[in-house]
Order: sequence, then C-alpha cells, then structure tokens
Amino acid sequence: MQFIYLFWLLSEIIISRAFRARSADRQGEDKHSLAIIWIVIIAATTAAVYISLNVAAPISGTKSAVYMGLGLLILGILLRFFIIASLGKFFTTNVTIRQEHVLKTDGCYKYIRHPAYAASLLSFAGFGISLNNQIALLVVLIAVRLAFYNRIRIEERLLVKHFGQQYIDYGKHTWRLIPFIF
Repeated sequence: MQFIYLFWLLSEIIISRAFRARSADRQGEDKHSLAIIWIVIIAATTAAVYISLNVAAPISGTKSAVYMGLGLLILGILLRFFIIASLGKFFTTNVTIRQEHVLKTDGCYKYIRHPAYAASLLSFAGFGISLNNQIALLVVLIAVRLAFYNRIRIEERLLVKHFGQQYIDYGKHTWRLIPFIF
C-alpha cells in the first residue's frame, strides 16, 4: 500500500517538474494556483491520514474498501498518464498557452474539458477510500475539489481569452470535470 502511495507522489512530482511552462510560453497566468494545489494536497492528505488513524468512521468492516480504493488510485494514475500523453506538447503543469497552441476537442476532451483533473480526482477518491474512513475521504475530496475548481476557473479564463468563441462553444457541449455532474 505504501509503495502505491509513494509511486503516486513521485509520479506527480515528476510530472510537475517535467511539464512546466518554458520561457517561450505565455507567463504569469497561473496566479499561484499550482502552489495552492500542492499546499492543499499536502494538508488534505496529511489530515486524512491523521483522521483515519484517530477517528473511527470506517467505510467498510472488511479490507474491501482498502483494495477498491487502491484500485481507483491506480486507475486514476494510469488515466492521468494517458491524458497527459494525449495532450502532448500542450500539457503544462502551470497555466499557460504554448506557441502554436490548438484547442484539443477529441478523445477524452470530447466529453470533459479537464480530464487530467478528473483522473487526478479519481486518484484522490481512491486514496480516501483506501484509508477506509468516511471522514478522511470527505476531507480529501472536498479540499482537492476546491483547489481544482480554483485552478479550472483560472485556466478557463485564459482559454476564453486565447480561443474566444471557439472555447465558449466547446464549453457548451462538454462537462467541465465530472460527466453528468459538473
């Protein structure tokens, strides 16, 4: 279990470092949202672990929740890798527009405007479930969802500014993060 958590953390650190905007990309659009996300993630996961060790609020009386949670966490990691690869050179961990940036509207992006965040949220749900604690799960999901929502607002403002009506039209027939919900 700890190996999976460590792999998840290291993969996110590597993604965060490897896919930063370059000097040729538009700068200053991020509004520190990446830092906010990391602070929220560290605080929420630390709080969730603490809660799971000190407050009895099990999701299940068996190990099934732990295994289901780990499965969802792994699925979220794999989906995130796939989505990052599908976006290719236009994926960055800080909010920016790359030179010759085009709006991706196929694959996962045909249905969800922010599938990498959706996959990441799936990983956090899996993490919370793997702790087998209802309160810990809620703490993680609410905190991370709020941090992602802040980031999504910043990104969408930039995308509307850059792509204009094309992005507005795209937004009218896609879900922002979670199909049929948001």
